[in-house]
Amino acid sequence: MAFLLGFLIAFAIGITGVGAGTITAPLLILGLGLSPEIAVGTALLFGFLVKVPAGAVYLFRRQVAGRVLGLLLLGGLPGVLLGSLLLVHLKGAKDMVLLLVGLTVVVSAGLGLYRSLARLTLSRERPWLLPPAAFGIGLEVGFSSAGAGALGSLLLLYATRLTPQQVVGTDILFGLVLSLVGGGVHLHFGQVDPKLLLSLSLGGIVGASLGALVATRVPKQPFRVALLLWLLFIGAQLVWRGVAHG
Repeated sequence: MAFLLGFLIAFAIGITGVGAGTITAPLLILGLGLSPEIAVGTALLFGFLVKVPAGAVYLFRRQVAGRVLGLLLLGGLPGVLLGSLLLVHLKGAKDMVLLLVGLTVVVSAGLGLYRSLARLTLSRERPWLLPPAAFGIGLEVGFSSAGAGALGSLLLLYATRLTPQQVVGTDILFGLVLSLVGGGVHLHFGQVDPKLLLSLSLGGIVGASLGALVATRVPKQPFRVALLLWLLFIGAQLVWRGVAHG
């Protein structure tokens, strides 16, 4: 089951580009019945592993803006550390965590949907905005594993004049580092399921490879929009569970 779930998640990422954290943690909670903190910790390290090949490709192609990435990490690293520690502190408050994770997934999917359907125009650079905004993104990632993909790319589109390829490459590296650091904190506090992570990752390797292959032959946009709409529903389910049981 975990192998199949890892395959499907990575396959969807390979086709649509939707972030691993936004998909993985909700499915681990709703599909496998994991506690929110174990689901988030496992999702973070799974997200790191499935992003490594893509990050290496963008680095090799020199489609990562080093200065912009540095500004993002300046705010994002303290944020992800704080968010991860916050989840450790709230481990006993399951309903509150479900509610907050669900809200994060809904917001991330909604913004991803907006990005997919809207045409953003770049007016001017706003580099001063990157560290404080990245701090908020890091906080969300550490707490819920979601947000780096949708929120990070929207921030880069709004605050920089990077090319679309540089936006994707820089955001992937940003999310990769946040996933590693946040996942490391959760691992330290025992909030990762190693056996599940291994099964997910094995399925993810196959799924990511096949998804990337299929992505070159089918239109990406309809799949992306459908997946984001489905994630809005999944996030709403988590919110409902948190509210109904609270």
